[in-house]
Amino acid sequence: MASYSSTDNDPSTADHPKQAGSSRIPNFFRMPIAERISALHQRGMLSSEDVQLLSSGNHQVQLNVADKMIENVVGVFGLPMGVALNFLINNRDYVVPLVVEEPSIVAGLSGAARMARLGGGFTVEPVDPILIGQVQIVIDSDPEQVKQKLLEHREDIVALANSLHPKMVARGGGALDIEVFDYQAEEDGRLMVVMHLLVDTRDAMGANLVNTMCEGVASYVEGLTGGKVFLRILSNLTDRAIARATVRIPLKNLEGKGYSGEEVRDGIVLANDLALADPYRAATHNKGIMNGVDAVALATGNDWRAIEAAAHAYAARSGRYQALTRWHKRETGYLVGEIAIPMKVGTVGGSLETNPSVRINHRLLGSPDASELAGIMGVIGLAQNFAALRALSTDGIQQNHMNLHARSVASTAGVAEDVFETVVESLIESGEIKVWKAQEIAKNLSRQVAMPETADRQSAYGKIILLGEHAVVYGRPAIALPIPIAVEASVRKEGDGINVLIPRWGIEQRVRPATPGFAGIIATMLSQLGLAEQNMTIEVFPHIPRAMGLGGSSALAVAILRAVDHAYDLNLSDGRINELAFECEKTAHGTPSGIDNTVATYGTPLLYQRNQDQDQQQAKFRNVNLGQSLELVIGVTGKESLTADTVARVRASWQQYPDRYDSIFDQIGQLTELGHDALQEGRLAELGELMNLCHGYLNALQLSTPELEELVHIARKHGAIGAKLTGGGGGGSMIALCPDASGAVQQAFESAGYKAIPITLG
Repeated sequence: MASYSSTDNDPSTADHPKQAGSSRIPNFFRMPIAERISALHQRGMLSSEDVQLLSSGNHQVQLNVADKMIENVVGVFGLPMGVALNFLINNRDYVVPLVVEEPSIVAGLSGAARMARLGGGFTVEPVDPILIGQVQIVIDSDPEQVKQKLLEHREDIVALANSLHPKMVARGGGALDIEVFDYQAEEDGRLMVVMHLLVDTRDAMGANLVNTMCEGVASYVEGLTGGKVFLRILSNLTDRAIARATVRIPLKNLEGKGYSGEEVRDGIVLANDLALADPYRAATHNKGIMNGVDAVALATGNDWRAIEAAAHAYAARSGRYQALTRWHKRETGYLVGEIAIPMKVGTVGGSLETNPSVRINHRLLGSPDASELAGIMGVIGLAQNFAALRALSTDGIQQNHMNLHARSVASTAGVAEDVFETVVESLIESGEIKVWKAQEIAKNLSRQVAMPETADRQSAYGKIILLGEHAVVYGRPAIALPIPIAVEASVRKEGDGINVLIPRWGIEQRVRPATPGFAGIIATMLSQLGLAEQNMTIEVFPHIPRAMGLGGSSALAVAILRAVDHAYDLNLSDGRINELAFECEKTAHGTPSGIDNTVATYGTPLLYQRNQDQDQQQAKFRNVNLGQSLELVIGVTGKESLTADTVARVRASWQQYPDRYDSIFDQIGQLTELGHDALQEGRLAELGELMNLCHGYLNALQLSTPELEELVHIARKHGAIGAKLTGGGGGGSMIALCPDASGAVQQAFESAGYKAIPITLG
C-alpha cells in the first residue's frame, strides 16, 4: 500500500500532493473549514489547485457536466464531504475521505481508528481485482456434457475474450479462467448452463469491459454447446475480490465510560455473536458496516449500490444471513476483530474522470490502486462496526445522541460559528433541542458583551508548571501557576440516578459505583459525601483540553465538588474540598504530588517541594507573590501523553546513571530557585531566560517532541521571551512568556494548527 512520508516541509513539492507524516491532526474538528483545508495542504495531502477548488466550491459537479452524466438533469444534489483521521493501516497513515449526511459516522470512524492505532493499527491483505461475467446458455442436452465441452475449450474462450481488450492484457489484467454451473428454470423447467468468466480488471471497476467480453464470446459458446445464449453480463457478487482486515485492541485501551476493558470486550463479542445467529440483528449490524463503506465509495466515485449488493449477498452465502465481521477474545489481553467483505472497486475511469471532488479524494488517499483502495474500504467497514458495537456494549448507541442532535439543530438554525459551541451547550442544558430554541439562544447571545454564565456554575483552576518538572520527583522545588476558570460545573436535583454530562466532550454517562475510570471516581466522591443515593444531573463545562498536562482531572473534581456543595448546602471548606480532590487524584493517578488539586482549589501560584524520602508523598507548599503580571500563552500539541510513562522513563535512566541525572536535577532545581526570586521581584526578562534554560535540560532528558519543539520555536520567533514544555512532556502542552506579544504568539500557534490558550496572572 502507498503511504504518506514525512517530507511535507519540502518546498520543492509544496504544490503537489505527496505522502505526509501522520493522519493525526490535533483539534481538526474544532478548526474552521478554511483551517482544515490549510492543515491538509500543509501536510502535503492537498495540492494548491485542490485548495483553490475546495475553498471556492468549484470542486462540485457543475450543472453542464451533470447533464452529460444522466438523463433529465434539473440540478446537482449535494452531500457533506469530510475526512476520517487517525487511520494506521499496514503501518501506514491514511486520511480517508467520506461523503455522508448521517451524524456520528465521521467522528465514530476517527475515534475507532485512534483507539486501533494505539494497538498497532489495522492490517489488511491484498485484494484481487477479479470481476465475474456470466454467460447464460439454455440447452436441450445433458448439462454435464455441455459443462465438460466448455472446460475443454477453456483456453480458447479466455484467449477470445482477451483479444477484445488487448490493452487490459498489456497492463497485466484480462480474462483468467472460466467456471461452469448448471440450473433448472423455475417457471418451465428448461435446463441452463451458466459460464463464469473471471476477469482481472486491474484498477478499473471493469463493468463495461466484462460485459463486452461476455458478449464477444457468446457466439463461440453457442457453437461449442449447441445451446442458445441469453444473458451475458457481469455479476455484482464479487466474491473473488474479498477484502480481509483485522485489528487487535489491548483491553486497557477499551476501558472507559465506567466499564473495564474486559466488560467492553465481552459486550462486543456477545453483540457480534447475536448478529451471527439472528438475521434480524445481522441486517442492522451489516447496515452499520456499510455506513462507512458507502461513504468512502461515494467519495471515491465507486458504485456503492454494487458494493451493497455484493456485501449482503455474501453475508447470506451459507444459506442464512449473518454478520460480515467476527469479534473474539482468543488472544489473552486483546479484543480481535476481523472482516471479510466483497470489495470490487476502481480507481480509473467513470466519475473519476468527470468529478473534481472524486479526483481530490483519491489524492487525499495517496492515489491508491484498486487493490489498496479495496483494502482501505474493508478497514473502514471494520472500524465503523467497532465504533457501533462499542457504543452498544457500554451505554448504548444513544451515548452521544444528545450532543450530535444539538449540533445538528444548531446548524439548521444557522447559528454563527463564534457562538456555536455555546448554543450547543445551552440547548442541552435547556432540555429543548429545537431549532426555535437555538435561534432564541443565539439571539440572546448577540446582545451580550460576554458569554452568559449559568447562575449556579461553580469553577476550578487548572495548572501549568512554570519551572521544575521531573526534578521535583527527586526532591527539588517546582513552581506551579493557576489557569483561571479551567472547568465549570453545575448540579441539578433531577433525573434517575446520577448522570454526568460534558457537552463539549460529547459525554453523557450514568455514574455507577465500583467501576474504573471517570464514573467510578465521581461515585466514590459522592459516596464519601453521603449522596450516592441521590438523583442528580451533573453538567461540566471544561475550558481546557483533557489529557494535555494542564491539571484537567483535578479541576474537574474540584468544580464538581463545589457544584455539589452548592446544590446540597454542605458547607464544605476549601480544605475539605482539597482533601476530597486529592483522594480523586490518587484514584486516577496512583501517587500524585498534591499540587494539581491544591492549585485547582485555591487558584494561587505555588512553590512546592517533595520530601527527599521517596517513600513519602508529603510536600511543602509556599504561596508565591507575583512582582509583575504575567502574560502567558499555552500551546497545546493535541498529542496526549501519560505522565506516568515519562516519569518511569526518566527514572529508569536515573537508576542507570544516578550521578549524571542528579546533576541535571540539581541544575533544574537551581533554575527554579532563581525563577522564584525573579518571579517575586518582577524580573521578567530573567524569568524568560530561566525558562529557556530549563527547556534545554528537559529536552536533554528526552521529554520534548517535534510538536513541542515547533511550538517553542514559533513562540520565540513571534516575541516570547521564554518558552518551554510544561508538565510531563512527551506531548501535552508548552508555555510561552509573552509580555506585549501574547496576541502575536496566540495567532501564530493557531495558524500552525495548534490550540492556544492565553492567560494573564497578577
